[in-house]
Amino acid sequence: MSTRLETSTKGSFWLNLANDLHLHSQKALGAAVLALALASPAARAEEAPTGIPPVSIATSLPANGDPLNIRAWLAAHGITYGSTYTNEILGNVSGGLRQGGLYAGKLEASVGLDFEKIAGWSGLTFFGNAFQIHNTSGLRDKHFFSFITISNIEAAPSTRLSELWFEQKFFADRASFRFGQLAADAEFFFNDSSKMFISSDWPTILGANLPSGGPAYPLATPGVRFKYEHNANWTGLVALYNGDPGSQFGANRHGINFRVNDPPLLMTEIQHRLNQEKDATGPATTLKLGGWHHFGQFKHMHFDDAGVSLASPVSNGRARLFDGTSGIYGIFDQQIYRPAGGDATSGISVFSRIAATSSDRNIVDLFVDGGIVFAGFVANRPDDRFGASFIYARMSDHARQLDYDRLAGAIGPVRDYELTVELTYLAQIKPGWTVQPLVQYVAHPGGHVPDPNDPTRAVRNGVLFGMRSTVIY
Repeated sequence: MSTRLETSTKGSFWLNLANDLHLHSQKALGAAVLALALASPAARAEEAPTGIPPVSIATSLPANGDPLNIRAWLAAHGITYGSTYTNEILGNVSGGLRQGGLYAGKLEASVGLDFEKIAGWSGLTFFGNAFQIHNTSGLRDKHFFSFITISNIEAAPSTRLSELWFEQKFFADRASFRFGQLAADAEFFFNDSSKMFISSDWPTILGANLPSGGPAYPLATPGVRFKYEHNANWTGLVALYNGDPGSQFGANRHGINFRVNDPPLLMTEIQHRLNQEKDATGPATTLKLGGWHHFGQFKHMHFDDAGVSLASPVSNGRARLFDGTSGIYGIFDQQIYRPAGGDATSGISVFSRIAATSSDRNIVDLFVDGGIVFAGFVANRPDDRFGASFIYARMSDHARQLDYDRLAGAIGPVRDYELTVELTYLAQIKPGWTVQPLVQYVAHPGGHVPDPNDPTRAVRNGVLFGMRSTVIY
């Protein structure tokens, strides 16, 4: 169970947060020590011959954190491993259902195999990763009833398997086929520039609408993916996943169910990139266009199978069923200022994701996020960055009309939208170790749902403060 601090709105947030941190300080220390002991990156970037990823705390340790040269020997023989430990303190100081805070953490360990080095099989690789998630559940589901992610490490506390796949490259490494247990958010529907924000996550329009939230953190599911890189500028992806990974809170708590009998989820994406090279002089650009189709059945947000409002006393209570649901999305990531000698991540970048789906069978029918990132603007701190982002999720027109029907003229909130805004500063302490203070504002939590303590009013808008630390080995 997640350990949370809950107080009345009249209680002392800071006193209770201090008590909460004291209760879990030993657990936090133990998890941090374990993370450094396992010391591995979850990153899938190519490691150096030493087996160390491009950015790692290992480079700041004696002998690169590998005094016996075991990591380098394994890398030379096709075996790489890594870990990342992310921990944070978060608390809402006003609004929501109650004030309170929590300490949260996620340890990720991963292993990769290169079968060309191991057995001479060209182009075949293996990847697997697992999470130990602790104390992360509470602010989103019990303080705000929020659809939109507050923290992208939040999940049901557990030790769980995530991805487990093989990939074969061919056509001079321009094409690849991946199969096994896959997470769609590893390759689809994300912005590179938005990754610094803790609210940046699998988009709400999929997380709120798909069974069990879809195959995204902390869930993965059996699937296949084909990728083709036409050249350095154009890439296409298509994937087919089992359509329901199972609930992270029960049916698939440890990620080892390997469900294959659910209606599938199809995802496609085309990517176009310009000026990504280190020696490029123009601003870097990334454009993506994608879509999805789920082949399962989905309930009407408003009417039963006789065409009567589900709020009507004469409704039979059986929602009309639809076969499948689809959506489309677009993504841009645009560098608007590139300093002399800077790479594609330096200077100033803006980003956005926009997606839409049908209103009759989905609770969220429109999703927009975006933001701006400033990198390398602080004197003597070239690796620091700061920025602002927002996430907007519009509630379905049909869900909104159902609320009006249920109220029947009475006083009460009607679902319309949810919006979050985040301001953050990412400071690099050492390569592979960052510390990140942040503030978030949550408007219309849960899409403007009723407060269970007073159904005539909505859950109140809230303000959260936090601090995150991330260590990659």
